[in-house]
Amino acid sequence: MEKMIDLIDKLRNSEIRNVIDKRLSEFDSFRSKSNKDWFAELCFCILTANSKARTALMIEKELGKKGFCELCEKDVKECIRRNKHRFHNNKARYIVEARKNMNIKKVISEIVNKNGEKEAREWLVRNVKGLGYKEASHFLRNIGYKNLAILDRHILNLMKENDIINEKPKSLNKKNYFEIEEKFSEIAKKAGMSNAELDLYLWYMKTGEVLK
Repeated sequence: MEKMIDLIDKLRNSEIRNVIDKRLSEFDSFRSKSNKDWFAELCFCILTANSKARTALMIEKELGKKGFCELCEKDVKECIRRNKHRFHNNKARYIVEARKNMNIKKVISEIVNKNGEKEAREWLVRNVKGLGYKEASHFLRNIGYKNLAILDRHILNLMKENDIINEKPKSLNKKNYFEIEEKFSEIAKKAGMSNAELDLYLWYMKTGEVLK
């Protein structure tokens, strides 16, 4: 763990810190954005499940808020397929079905204010088809909440390479997700940063990019 923290400290003293700080500010700005902005971000996170974030970004750019909120399932599916994204049939169906939660900003804000981020994540996993703990954590981070871990393959690989976990799990169930999240949070605490900030640094260490 100390080796990883040393690497993070070096990055914090490099120009990449400005990029990461800017991205975190963009996440914070979601608190004042519209419900449609929140819903579009939810759709983006549905698209990232078992797929590449970069192609999800391409779809998000093409569809925009209006497309995510209003296009028929067939047109959403065609856009996903055209961008060579995985599981276009399921992803389109999940996005259209998610419209039953169009008041997502109000719902999530109330849950977080009353019971915290973890309870908001539980609500998302239970009520939004296509979201697991990783994607729900991703969504909450992208709308400005900072205390959860997004355990994607890049983060898990890095944790395994640095002997923070003994092995990369073949699948993440609720139990092992929470166990690894505790280790992730311990790194963040020792590095003096939030889970959200740590995620961006680790993702950059593994991929050389700062996306969302």
